[in-house]
Amino acid sequence: MKKLIALFAVSTVASTAAVAGIAISGAASVSYDDNGSSASATSYDADLAFAGSAGATTVAIGMDVDGAAPATTSATMATSIGPLTVAVDMFDEDDSTTVTTTGGRRTDSGDNRSVTVSLAAPIGDATVGLDNSGDVTVSGTFSGVSIAHTVKNGADKTVGSASIAGMDVSLTNDGGDSTWTIGTTVAGATVTVGSDKSISAAFGVTGNTVTIAHTAERAAAVSTSSTKHAVFQKDAFTTIAISRDLTSGAALAATYNTFDSSLTLKASVAF
Repeated sequence: MKKLIALFAVSTVASTAAVAGIAISGAASVSYDDNGSSASATSYDADLAFAGSAGATTVAIGMDVDGAAPATTSATMATSIGPLTVAVDMFDEDDSTTVTTTGGRRTDSGDNRSVTVSLAAPIGDATVGLDNSGDVTVSGTFSGVSIAHTVKNGADKTVGSASIAGMDVSLTNDGGDSTWTIGTTVAGATVTVGSDKSISAAFGVTGNTVTIAHTAERAAAVSTSSTKHAVFQKDAFTTIAISRDLTSGAALAATYNTFDSSLTLKASVAF
């Protein structure tokens, strides 16, 4: 039987620091996965976040620092000018993928930096937004129902959510393709079901939680174009995750996956 013992060492760095309006925070973790009948593996992750502000303008930069060299993962700026809000995404990420099991992109989609200008127009509680791609979004909350409708080239997108009689309902229609989720809390457990036949239940108290999630079978699909990978079939599976916060400031988590009978142990710290 595989050895399921992992030794974790977690170092806590000083809490968020502020220097001349700049705040630094981060998180680090190490995980051990026995991978069922396959060879076990250990993985590491460490990230830093920088946030600065000057008046009504804020800048946020994210970095991945566990590799051979630090790499930028995000860079945003936001400011307001009277009724106008300007949000800028300055990081052009590579959204291609080498994973062929989920139908991801084969190639990078191109420059996806953007500038979004939102105007708090005098039409009740609605907000009108316009980005540099020409998409127009109208959003707002009316009688407890939140709606966002985006008029874009090719196919419109509508996202709605509401809390009705103790149930949280969300619905998305993207170019005619609809998905939904319904969630509620019963006897202290939060249960969520989705249109993709998924179901999850989370219970416990802050710092000591258990989450059980079932993912339905994934059907195979051929590549839709030269830019998309095919999707491989995968049987349904269930995961059981237990998480506990420790007095040392670290958190321990264990996840069991019925798909390959694997157990993952993770130690993490946020600072």
